[in-house]
Amino acid sequence: MKRRIKHVTVLGSGIMGSGIAAHFANIGVEVLLLDIVPFELTEAEQKKGLTKDDKAVRNRIAAENFEKLKKASPALLYSPKFADRIKVGNFDDDLQKIKNTDWIIEVVVERLDIKKSVYEKIEQFRKPGTLISSNTSGIPIHFLTEGRSDDFKKYFAGTHFFNPVRYLPLLEIIPTNDTDPEIIDFYMTYGAKFLGKTTVLAKDTPAFIANRIGVFSIMDLLHNVQKLGLNVSDVDKLTGPVIGRPKSATFRTADVVGLDTLVMVANGVRQSGAEANDFNDVFALPDYIQKMMDNKWLGSKTQQGFYKKVKTADGKSEIHGLNLETLEYELQGKSSFPTLELTKTIDKPIDRFKVLIGGKDKAGELYRKSLGALFAYVSHKVPEISDDIYKIDDAMRAGFGWENGPFEIWDAVGVQKGIELAKDAGYEVSDWVKNVETFYKVNDEGQSTYVDKNSGEYNKIPGQDAFIILDNIRKNKTLWSNSGASIEDLGDGIINFEIRSKMNSLGGEVLDGLNRAIDLAEKEYDGLVIGNQGTNFSVGANLAMILMMAIEQDWDDLNMAIAYFQKSMMRVRYSSIPVVVAPHGMTLGGGCEMTMHADRVVAAAETYIGLVETGVGVIPGGGGTKELTLRTSREFHSDDVKNNRLREAFMNIAMGKVATSAYEAYDMGILEKGKDIVSVSKNRQIAEAKKIAKLLAEQGYTQPIEQKVKVLGKDALGMFYVGTDQMLTGKFISEHDKKIADKLANVMVGGNLSEPTVVTEQYLLNLERETFLQLCGERKTLERIQYMLQNGKPLRN
Repeated sequence: MKRRIKHVTVLGSGIMGSGIAAHFANIGVEVLLLDIVPFELTEAEQKKGLTKDDKAVRNRIAAENFEKLKKASPALLYSPKFADRIKVGNFDDDLQKIKNTDWIIEVVVERLDIKKSVYEKIEQFRKPGTLISSNTSGIPIHFLTEGRSDDFKKYFAGTHFFNPVRYLPLLEIIPTNDTDPEIIDFYMTYGAKFLGKTTVLAKDTPAFIANRIGVFSIMDLLHNVQKLGLNVSDVDKLTGPVIGRPKSATFRTADVVGLDTLVMVANGVRQSGAEANDFNDVFALPDYIQKMMDNKWLGSKTQQGFYKKVKTADGKSEIHGLNLETLEYELQGKSSFPTLELTKTIDKPIDRFKVLIGGKDKAGELYRKSLGALFAYVSHKVPEISDDIYKIDDAMRAGFGWENGPFEIWDAVGVQKGIELAKDAGYEVSDWVKNVETFYKVNDEGQSTYVDKNSGEYNKIPGQDAFIILDNIRKNKTLWSNSGASIEDLGDGIINFEIRSKMNSLGGEVLDGLNRAIDLAEKEYDGLVIGNQGTNFSVGANLAMILMMAIEQDWDDLNMAIAYFQKSMMRVRYSSIPVVVAPHGMTLGGGCEMTMHADRVVAAAETYIGLVETGVGVIPGGGGTKELTLRTSREFHSDDVKNNRLREAFMNIAMGKVATSAYEAYDMGILEKGKDIVSVSKNRQIAEAKKIAKLLAEQGYTQPIEQKVKVLGKDALGMFYVGTDQMLTGKFISEHDKKIADKLANVMVGGNLSEPTVVTEQYLLNLERETFLQLCGERKTLERIQYMLQNGKPLRN
């Protein structure tokens, strides 16, 4: 029987419970969020004359956490409107409502006795066959079901989400011996397909997979730092993006997560007796960690941990790091490591490891020690925590934000070299590794395979049929490539255009590739997908090229370059084959313009998209201004609607607003409801885009006819000028901001027209390009572009 999830009850409204509730609301599920009844009235409640019997008091804990959920930054909800899908209550009054729910998720405090008492109450109201799971991260799952009914046990498993739930894609599924195999399959499938998670089947071992490996890696580092004489700032520089880890690296991550959480996991593993002595010692707390715990320097939650914000004598704020020897906070200078300099020309972190482990400085020594210990440790965790190596790598990528898992990194440095590193670090790898040539291979069908520990054979990683991995097909399916892009055959008459330039910026080589892809698709194929699987879809146009032309006042060439960009975007819209664009991550400026000109869009839910050109002193010049003006004009039903819709579109561009999710992009008019779709699973995005392109072709795709646009002329322009004058007077914008905004408004009303007029798209494109070129001639614009190139963020002045 098909199981549908329409309603979920989350028991416990703290950080994790709220995050889980928000994510189910994100995918359209109704949620009941419950917590305990408060023991005492607050002072504010007493002043209002409330009693413990009032609903506002009884629901207070869940209600207050719900308000925090709605205000969270970064946002937990894809759209503020999704908060309406969540209702709050309390355990005493509302627990009986679980008889109408499809899935009960327990997220109460990490104490076995409390969880068991909650389960006792659940059994009074739970309908047989209802899913029941726990988000515990430290209690053995089999302990939780002791004394429960057979039906409870059959549908129970650990469902360990990672915080923040929206942004970290790992979901560990931990069944017991009593969990029905079909229910295990359901949890795995639902997590991947509907929640967009990387679902990993874990064993019921201490800390499961990701925390077991991740905390070992951190604890090993904590022991090595003092030995090597490195400070916390040094370590974060060495263990962040340079090796494909989050910007928060090691010590900032510990501060965000909470030192108490890290210590709880480490102590739990050590006390479990699951580790051999040499590895168990790694989980022992260094003296300075114990002193930090004693002082309650737990990180962000206590305003100090490994880092602390300090006010200087002149009132400025500085971030000081903890001196691990003296336990005093101090301003830590920027260290220089020759080893890192050697990797500056290597784009992919996975390709840097061979260089990093060869370093002759402290950085090289840290990498050798850390990786050696990590390689040895993960080799011994198969099959203890997982039977298959790919599950460990999946868990570390999805749960800790590592770009590459430990076995992938081991492959990158070489299996035998990894064995040597482990030995030099004082460890022996597990015997099964010693005859392995490589942990992963791509087979002739372009599928990823992993080595089986027992047989030495290579098995296909399951689940790949649901998605397309461009890295795997590129070798045998590339039809054309240049320095910035490539074209791959996805099969079934559909090809893919992949942007592969630095930061996926859009320069001449990318546009040449795009036009070649459209030419090829029109001649020999049925449809085109524009998608890549980098960190971001595209950060926009190549600013360095624009700056160079503007400085040299090469206006003819710049005019031709912008015209070529516009023409390329119009080909995306008006080619004879369906074009489906698959944006994800940062999709800014030109990346947004490319998306807006597609026949259909399959956007990842985590798409941060917008027209941000005003931040560098220009307006969208690749058709973005034209396109939002066109879309707005479709909604001109009355004067009020005309002015309001045009004003909204104008403000979105003028303020460089970026959608915080694909759903917010609907509200901004960048994605179109009823046409464009959102994929909660980034892994499935290219495959879904291919399906839609093929479907459009099979339905008899016809090349669109260029549209007409109604613009409002000088009457509307006056409205904008009044607004920008007020913004300047109120000191919300600068003189240059006002100049940009006024020129933007001039384009969006159609220029020097005395009355509302219907114009062509090309008319607006010409006006857009002319304005872009004018602004490129401004000194302030050149300063902004230079600042952006140097600092990676826009300058407002």
